Amino acid sequence: MAILENTAKNYATLLSEVKSGQIKIPQFQRNFVWDIKASAKLLDSIIKGYPIGTFIFWRTDEELRSVRNIGNIELPTQNKGEFVNYVLDGQQRITSFFAAVSGEIIKRVDGKEEDFSHIYIDLAVDLESEEEIVLTDIAGKEEFSTIKLTELLTGDFTFLASFPPQYQSKIKEYQNIIKGYNFNIIHLKNATIDVATEVFTRLNVGGKALSLFEIMVAKTYDANKKFDLAEKYSDFMKELVKVKYNEISSATILQIVAMILEEDCTRKTILKISKRDFINTWDIAVDSIKHSVDYFRGMGIPVSRLLPYNALLVPFSYFFYKFNSKPTGQMKKRLDDFFWRVSLGNRYSSAVEGKLAQDINKIKKIINDELPKYEWSIDYSKQYLKQSSVGYFGTGRSFIKAILCLYAMKKPKSFDNNLDVNIDNSWLKVSTSKNYHHFFPKYWMRKNYPEKSYNEYNHILNITIVDAFLNKNQIRAKAPEVYMKKFAEGNDDIDETMKTHLISNLEKFGIWNNDYDTFFDERAKVVNKELSKRIIPQDTGAEIYEDLLEDEINIEELDTIE
Repeated sequence: MAILENTAKNYATLLSEVKSGQIKIPQFQRNFVWDIKASAKLLDSIIKGYPIGTFIFWRTDEELRSVRNIGNIELPTQNKGEFVNYVLDGQQRITSFFAAVSGEIIKRVDGKEEDFSHIYIDLAVDLESEEEIVLTDIAGKEEFSTIKLTELLTGDFTFLASFPPQYQSKIKEYQNIIKGYNFNIIHLKNATIDVATEVFTRLNVGGKALSLFEIMVAKTYDANKKFDLAEKYSDFMKELVKVKYNEISSATILQIVAMILEEDCTRKTILKISKRDFINTWDIAVDSIKHSVDYFRGMGIPVSRLLPYNALLVPFSYFFYKFNSKPTGQMKKRLDDFFWRVSLGNRYSSAVEGKLAQDINKIKKIINDELPKYEWSIDYSKQYLKQSSVGYFGTGRSFIKAILCLYAMKKPKSFDNNLDVNIDNSWLKVSTSKNYHHFFPKYWMRKNYPEKSYNEYNHILNITIVDAFLNKNQIRAKAPEVYMKKFAEGNDDIDETMKTHLISNLEKFGIWNNDYDTFFDERAKVVNKELSKRIIPQDTGAEIYEDLLEDEINIEELDTIE
């Protein structure tokens, strides 16, 4: 049970504990941002006897990833089993005070340095005066009417005696005030890290709440094992840059570790993971994630931004943790079926943690060569795909990203030269990206189909993935018949090119007549057909058969699915 204990520390005690490394700044604290003028005001308040607030320390023997350098001030490391006071509230004040009385040079994050030794006491100002006693600028002040704060506190007898007699009593008085000042401290004892960080969050209600990842970074730090979760995650993301899968969230990584260890990934479960277990599982989790990334890329999803959900990595990583080899045959078909049902069914749009735990059981069935039963239905019939409420284009929706994955799997070629379209995370950030081309341009549609709503043509069925240069400089707002004729003249393989965009026949799709309704209907048929190849029919799949029959596709094609 957490205990709160009030204590008071004077100048000498506080300074000693900072210098000896007993007081540290936890990693989840923000950087020191107060400038020298703010520090001077703090010292001015201390001299005048004003309250400067309470410091709250978390006293623990748990070794955290801590900021050992205040500015660039080297502090001793923590010995194993030794208690340390981590500052939960008062970092700016305690760092300011220490830098001021020690005359430190603080190096900022941007590389700039600020010399805190240039803080002065104005001996000519009376203590009762409303003027500031502590200054940073002494221009125009009389000689010997000011003294550096550091010299006031550490100057020898000879030096201090050299100041005019009228200031001797003030020198002594100010020394006594600062060195005798009692700092009010509240110690939080016997508290776990999640309690300590919750206290920190509540104390900083105006700031940003700590993320679960920030808490786990602090909790799992181990100097002896050279384990720093923040650095491990950063290095892993740098590694994934090479395969364009570097946009995996830190929260997803934590969920994967927890799922491997506990088959559950709630916040409570993650916080209960011991440092030892987390560190021992890290490399296993990373290896499982790499296998998942390879699998998604093998499916034809070239970049992480196209993944319908980051959370898909959790069940897939669990699969590769349990089944450390390449799935083939029926197992692969069932794993792919799981991917599409999650993506098209908006599975992880809410209550993600609970659903992930449920879906681990489905992954176990796949590993055991069984077909899972799904408690949610999916609809990808032609009529459903055509609905504007379903297909309106926006890259934040899993259903739309699933269709984009389908487009990417066809390895789209450039309209003008049949070369591969370069698909990159940086180009697919928003739905207005130039790589997302409305085959019937929006501006053209507004002029030529004014009766249609925006969502009817800002639709996933009207989207193709192209090079940004092509979209911006050659297509723009031209009619499809106009720009496609130009591309057909320069690209002898135009028919093959368009098949990679799921536009199988330019004439049948109404391109040469600028017939949007025909195009829209035909593309819905092709998308439905492609999805039908990838999904194993279950009780909810009657509408799939209807579309296949309507499109005169041999029903025996379904035999290849199961």
